[in-house]
Amino acid sequence: MRASIVCGLVATALMVGCGAPVEQEEEPQLGTQESPIPDCSGYHDAINYYSDAAHTTLIGIKGCYCGSWSTWGRTSAFSEPNLDC
Repeated sequence: MRASIVCGLVATALMVGCGAPVEQEEEPQLGTQESPIPDCSGYHDAINYYSDAAHTTLIGIKGCYCGSWSTWGRTSAFSEPNLDC
């Protein structure tokens, strides 16, 4: 009998819990947020990405290219600053 009372009290304690319930905040919807793209006119800081260490084939560019943001292709470990403008 004593064991069933103890088990009943433990079960009740587990159902009730300790303290007040915790309110969960809503997760931000990052896929639907829009942020303005910073202005980079008059600024040039792009990176060229190449397929190999000899820089024979350009495979992508990222950054501010000739005053506007540009991202195309893909990145790689083989890169150098783009100084074309």
